[in-house]
Amino acid sequence: MFTLMQYILGYFYFFKKLIKKIWVFKEGPKIIFNYLFFPYFNKSKQTKVYYGGSYKRSIGGPAVKLKKLNKYFPECNWSFNIIYLLSNSVFLTPFYIKCIKQKGLPIVLNQNGVFYPAWFDGNWEKENFKMSQIYHSADYVLWQSEFCKKASEKFLGKRIGSGEILYNAIDTSIFIPKKKLDNKKFTFLITGNIGKKSNYRIINVILALKEIIKRDKNIELVIAGNIEDKNYFYSKITDLKLQDHIFLKGKYSQKDAPKIYQNADAYITMAYQDNCPTAVLEAMSCGLPILYSKSGGVPELVDINAGLGIPIKENWYKTKVPSKSDILLGMRQIIDNRILMSEAARERAVRYFDIKIWIIKHKIIFEKLLENN
Repeated sequence: MFTLMQYILGYFYFFKKLIKKIWVFKEGPKIIFNYLFFPYFNKSKQTKVYYGGSYKRSIGGPAVKLKKLNKYFPECNWSFNIIYLLSNSVFLTPFYIKCIKQKGLPIVLNQNGVFYPAWFDGNWEKENFKMSQIYHSADYVLWQSEFCKKASEKFLGKRIGSGEILYNAIDTSIFIPKKKLDNKKFTFLITGNIGKKSNYRIINVILALKEIIKRDKNIELVIAGNIEDKNYFYSKITDLKLQDHIFLKGKYSQKDAPKIYQNADAYITMAYQDNCPTAVLEAMSCGLPILYSKSGGVPELVDINAGLGIPIKENWYKTKVPSKSDILLGMRQIIDNRILMSEAARERAVRYFDIKIWIIKHKIIFEKLLENN
């Protein structure tokens, strides 16, 4: 059985690599066409963005972000004058990048995370080297947080070139608070794609919930998203007799996301050293106070009025997890201050992270690069 599983996984990874190679190959004609004929078919200064083959979908962080940007700057595949790339979704080879640079076309890179041992089991140095080629070739880099910039400089090297911090954004007219009809229940929410290696994001929260319901039976936890180790958690929930207090939901699309948040009272993320999680911004926009691992870029998103950070040490080689007792204390404080924190979370999301601000910033950057070009 184990051997059969190995064969299945082997075929899976083979086809995954094959699809990626095909995807990389199909971008070639677009680059070559532009290399040969630009600027003959592109004499205007109108912004024409090419996204380098990156996916645009309603599920998955980077893909969702690109879908938002594509709405305002529709992709131009054959006569583009701006290349916009995502650090974790790069399909352009060094040769293609060289062609782009020779034509003097500006490259904007949205830089998210880097690879390091605490979360990546593979050859993180090799992956960082590949990422660094785009990173240092880009004309302008958008780091998703100060933490993201710090990590990039540590693992990719210090950049010579322009850039700035630009946090992720949400549509605050869609992610809006909604008053719950049942005020007796208090619902904590966890979301995300949680692989086995990320089980730590849930387990101590479950143990803390076990303690808190000893004093208040009207508290529950909803976990929404793809959970790889679902059977393990079902077993754990049963062992702790928490079936009436913990509910595992499946995958959801961006269209369904507002309702997921609106049905909760507070959001929990124990993700370690997350760069700039859009889910945190979506939760804040829906008026949810945030209980979080005080690491990565999240402290830059959530101030002391909008949530509570549990202090944790920075570490690039080992994942650190807040203790059950600290999470328990944080949950109690969130419950006690829910009204003020909810208002502050919504206000902060609207003021700093609305999609309109994000789009205007991109427009300014694109126009400036084209003007200089």
